[in-house]
Amino acid sequence: MGASDFAKLPHIGEAVRRKEDVRFLTGAGNYTDDVLLPNQAHAVFLRSPHAHAAIRSIDTAAAAAMPGVVGILTGADIDGKMGGLPCGWLINNPDGTPMKEPPHPILAIGKVRYVGDHVAMVVAETAEQAKNAAEAIVVDYEVLPALVSVADAAKKSSGVTIHDAAPDNQCYRWTLGDKAAVDAAFAGAAHVTKLDLVNNRLIPNAIEPRVAVAGYNRAGDEYTLYVANQNPHVERLLMTAFVLGLPEHKVRVIAPDVGGGFGSKIYLYAEDVALTWASKQFNRNIKWTAERSESFLSDAHGRDHVSHAEMAMDKDGKFLALRVHTDANLGAYLSTFATAVPTILYATLLAGQYTTPQIYVEVDAWFTNTAPVDAYRGAGRPEATYLLERLVSRCGWEMGLGQDEIRRRNFVREWPYQTPVALQYDVGDYQACMDKAQALADVAGFDARRAESEKQGRLRGIGYSSYIEACGLAPSNIAGALGARAGLFEAGEVRVHPTGSVTVFTGSHSHGQGHETTFAQVVAARLGIPVENVDIVHGDTGRIPFGMGTYGSRSISVGGAAIMRALDKIEAKAKKIAAHLMEASDADIEFAGGEFTVKGTDKKIPFGQVALTAYVPHNYPLDKLEPGLNETAFYDPTNFTYPAGTYICEVEIDKATGEVKIDRFTAVDDFGTIINPMIVEGQVHGGIVQGIGQALMENCVYDRETGQLLTGSFMDYAMPRAEDFPVFKLDTVCTPCTHNPLGTKGCGEAGAIGSPPAVINAVLDALHPLGVKDFDMPASPARVWEAMRKAQAAA
Repeated sequence: MGASDFAKLPHIGEAVRRKEDVRFLTGAGNYTDDVLLPNQAHAVFLRSPHAHAAIRSIDTAAAAAMPGVVGILTGADIDGKMGGLPCGWLINNPDGTPMKEPPHPILAIGKVRYVGDHVAMVVAETAEQAKNAAEAIVVDYEVLPALVSVADAAKKSSGVTIHDAAPDNQCYRWTLGDKAAVDAAFAGAAHVTKLDLVNNRLIPNAIEPRVAVAGYNRAGDEYTLYVANQNPHVERLLMTAFVLGLPEHKVRVIAPDVGGGFGSKIYLYAEDVALTWASKQFNRNIKWTAERSESFLSDAHGRDHVSHAEMAMDKDGKFLALRVHTDANLGAYLSTFATAVPTILYATLLAGQYTTPQIYVEVDAWFTNTAPVDAYRGAGRPEATYLLERLVSRCGWEMGLGQDEIRRRNFVREWPYQTPVALQYDVGDYQACMDKAQALADVAGFDARRAESEKQGRLRGIGYSSYIEACGLAPSNIAGALGARAGLFEAGEVRVHPTGSVTVFTGSHSHGQGHETTFAQVVAARLGIPVENVDIVHGDTGRIPFGMGTYGSRSISVGGAAIMRALDKIEAKAKKIAAHLMEASDADIEFAGGEFTVKGTDKKIPFGQVALTAYVPHNYPLDKLEPGLNETAFYDPTNFTYPAGTYICEVEIDKATGEVKIDRFTAVDDFGTIINPMIVEGQVHGGIVQGIGQALMENCVYDRETGQLLTGSFMDYAMPRAEDFPVFKLDTVCTPCTHNPLGTKGCGEAGAIGSPPAVINAVLDALHPLGVKDFDMPASPARVWEAMRKAQAAA
């Protein structure tokens, strides 16, 4: 079935209420912290109070003797008995040499490298007893100088080496594009626009903190790990093959209901490994639940880029070439996908929606004494979009063109389009997104609204952002050529029961996306059965086929496509059964609306009858057909999918306080075929909120001298609230993806990608009359007020 036929099926495009919400709203969700195993002990981790220090000694004697203590582990206890945490993506330097990949120990061995680094694990009968014992451990540290910024890490004069394997603190230098061609284009340019900017570091802060519960069964020599994770099969593979050296089938990983991830729960963390290993050592089930302060310190952070960008243009504002240099902060250790974020997921998106003929990108990645940095909602795509869309708006201002006009003059209009940075866009309609966004935002009335704001003593500005992202994070062969150390396919199993109801087992994982509804809609539409008759199972390596999990807005386009392929097999076998029942050739059987018919006749039988016959094979050609109706399929796409859109933001700024108010926000996205518009709208809302949070308030800050995290709680790290936002105006354009059977593109990250530059461009548009030409996130009241004060003083 093609994508165009699929989009016409019943249930597709319907705002079906989320099936999973009943249990969540009634308190019947089953999260990892709800798991209570027999004879369960509790773990607490002693973490480093220093950003960089040598460990002279660790004395656990007094702690081990405290009430309820089951055991204590330090780096000395695990040294040589397991590997360190692996990095899943290899990046090579321009000369072909591999990146520097220092060991990432489960518990610190000889040295700690960031505040929050794991020093010891205490296991006790209660969490309180474990915490008390952890406080009694005496560690003698030799405090060393710390580096927290890429600027400091890059200084050869710093004299600080974080890892012996990387004496200059550099992990890699990576380049993409034709430098000579770009330099030539710049030499002949009529105008060059330049921009320096910072993409601020963020802390994920999912509503559910990280949790793990591990157990060991001596009878079968088997481990079970319950964990708040986005991809349990990947967690198991990394832990067994690279760290513990266990047979994979002896470890079961279960990720039950997960309260948000945003990328931070993709990775294999040290706590997961430590609990799993210790469950056998102590012969106890062990639970660890992160406190919010631990989450701030130890969850993988996001963003943290410092970049310089230049755009060469002709006299009419047509883009000729782009060159970019980015310094990326990787933190103290390489997290699972850290190295791919500032390279493969970032530089390849710097063409944006534009026909820039030549692009050259250099990325220098650095180790610092901060928490590891990895993918956070959008992962590289928000960083690329922020840089490009900020630069494009500045190009317009410098050329005397509107933010809309500079974009229109450079939009891609012919498909497929091969970018100069490796990707090939299959389809899109960027002009339609812009036109619809401008109409919905009532751009024509902006001047009148600005005049009214001026009368009331406030500044008003409008900002544009036309984003594109690469989603699906596949195909495996392309990803492998770019350094991926794993396949990026997805799996789906469709099990039709004798009564005609269906259970789907998917390698994708749902942690807020609504898979239990959208996947059920896909199956119900194909088989012509009620959505209520389809159950979705995910998150358990003991039940589901090997799959790669959920990230990169890949679930429906890759996981859903795998389910579609399994349904193709179901339909093919069911047609043979129907042909037998109606005494016809299976080539003459047609299937639609839940009924099998014989071409040219009035013969028909319902899907339920075929399902029952598959399991009650009386008078059944067993020599030609096996009983049962159960099929599995794997899907590996031939290309990424490319959602795109235009966002328009209007802000008002209080001249006296610098407070920025989002007065209007419009988003028009092209997600291809939409399965459930209500769920898509919710995903876009959440993404926009996170993007505005970064633009206006969220900012992770370390003390430059000591490496202490200064924004270690919600007292210091501001989070957006409902009162901070207007009613968002949303709409969509549909150009179905050309290479997957559903025509879908993905929607989970778009809001977080497109919104930050739209907000900051609006802030700059408002401040431009005062002489403020540049501004980095977040646009907090204090920073905006200071920028206005400096501009007025300079004037």
